[in-house]
Amino acid sequence: MFKFDHFVININECYQKDKNIINRIINTGFPYKPSWGKSTKGFKASNLWIGNEYFEMINILRSDGGGWKTEWVDLYNNGHRGLICIMLDVVNIDEVYNLLNKKSIEITKPEHLKFKWFFNMLTRTMPWQNSYINFFEGVPLQIGFQQMNDEKSRKFMNEYMIPNSRDNDIIGISEVIVRGPLTNNDIKLINNIFDIYITQTEPLTIQLNQQHVLVFEDSESYSVDIITKCNNKSFNNKSISIENIAIKNI
Repeated sequence: MFKFDHFVININECYQKDKNIINRIINTGFPYKPSWGKSTKGFKASNLWIGNEYFEMINILRSDGGGWKTEWVDLYNNGHRGLICIMLDVVNIDEVYNLLNKKSIEITKPEHLKFKWFFNMLTRTMPWQNSYINFFEGVPLQIGFQQMNDEKSRKFMNEYMIPNSRDNDIIGISEVIVRGPLTNNDIKLINNIFDIYITQTEPLTIQLNQQHVLVFEDSESYSVDIITKCNNKSFNNKSISIENIAIKNI
């Protein structure tokens, strides 16, 4: 039912403008064009495409966020940098919404992402629907679900997933390890969401579709390891950090 789609990351401006940082990302095997991506006067997005998955890296330019998601803007303004949302691709978002509602899990109703641009005169509606679980108590992270409108929209989106690490034989993301001071309520929530997909309790390990693995480990500080499937010896075992995320080619 679930597979990795993308990862929303709050970043400082340096990840979009500092040539040394940009070159380090590129030299780790990830072609990166930070100037490409959607933007308004309030935020600038840069995408790092890794096979069919990607990082959506957000730099807030104005305190109101220019139409970006309010909760994410508030956390950014309060100093949060790093992974803020794991978006999972689903086949039927209404089915997921109803299933989690029946489990008494608080989840937002599926709706299309919209943001204002051109002096707030125009509204852009993205060709997918999103729903979100509440943020965890112990770390500033939430789980989101996304469904593309149709296959035509998915193919259209795939055409924009360039430049892509696939060009360097880094073909996708295989595992995500979230470390942080998760509370008992957080652990209960994770177990409730992913119940039949949990394969191990220590650390809490979830087997998603497409051979994707999501792991939660207890730690005093919040950090994330993202493991890629790398078939290129030149980039194998290389790693790069973006805020609180370490990307590792295996």
